[in-house]
Amino acid sequence: MTTDIQKLIRNHIKEMEPYSSARDEFEEVSDQNVFLDANENPFGTATGEPYNRYPDPYQRAVKEKLSVLKGIPTENIFLGNGSDEPIDLLFRAFVEPQKENVVILPPTYGMYQVSAALNNVELRKVALTSTLDLDVEGILNAVDNNTKIIFVCSPNNPTGNAVSSDKIIQLLEQFKGIVVVDEAYIDFSSEPSFIGKLEEYENLVVLQTFSKAWGMAGLRLGMMFANKQVVDIFNVIKPPYNINQLTQEKALEALDNVDKVKEMVATLLSERQRLEKELSEISRVKNIFPSDANFILIQVENATDDYNKLVEQGIIIRNRAKVLLCDEGLRISIGTPEENNRFLEAFKAL
Repeated sequence: MTTDIQKLIRNHIKEMEPYSSARDEFEEVSDQNVFLDANENPFGTATGEPYNRYPDPYQRAVKEKLSVLKGIPTENIFLGNGSDEPIDLLFRAFVEPQKENVVILPPTYGMYQVSAALNNVELRKVALTSTLDLDVEGILNAVDNNTKIIFVCSPNNPTGNAVSSDKIIQLLEQFKGIVVVDEAYIDFSSEPSFIGKLEEYENLVVLQTFSKAWGMAGLRLGMMFANKQVVDIFNVIKPPYNINQLTQEKALEALDNVDKVKEMVATLLSERQRLEKELSEISRVKNIFPSDANFILIQVENATDDYNKLVEQGIIIRNRAKVLLCDEGLRISIGTPEENNRFLEAFKAL
């Protein structure tokens, strides 16, 4: 099934004129130029750092390095303030409030539901199967002519598992709207990224982030890889300078240190394996979900009781006891070896 992206875009968005910033009208930034066009403070910051000028609104240097790393053209890359910004922009660009709808697959990342509520969009839920995979038949039965987006989180949060790639492909081929594959945890998975499928499926949108494997959660930088038409419309509706200069600089530094990222990922995977082994030897642990992420979801006898006792000792994990398919679940992020040792010592002693 072919997808006409232009037909999916909301009509008033297609007709919208973007804000024209000073750096849109004059791109070449040089120390030799006298910039009197953007109402900036010419003296620099109070701390003496050179952040008085507006940043590149399209983050060209970062996209060029990402293009090489990911193997796709810069025209297929959009950078957002975390992944949450492109999630919100997907609603703004494609989904008519109070008329159209989106589908999510719980248990899943909570911001899809928050963005739907914020944008006054109907949310349809089709639960994962008992094996935490996609219920393709249920999903396709839930969609109608007003369904614009299906959100698939893989590896999934909070369960940690990657869903079946062939089932995602079924959705891409049988659903005429946008299929979003959120790959925030893909660097910890043995499954290949869906970025390689972008040329094949016009309706595919892939989300990734610098927050997890790259260790830059505090800088808020998300990546969207998509059809050029999707990226183009996002560049129309995004805030003019959505990624600040400092974040762009730190991203460029990180992209020059890919080996360090691989080293951190390898350590986290080794620690994940160690935690899985040690937790499996504790009788109170009833189930350990398979993980393709940098966290483990376990089921215990009384999750809330265990959670509260750990908090009392200054060890903070995530209580998922009441989440669908995660009954009495605790989600444990993989920390440093020392942090993991402290958790295990305290957890075993409960």
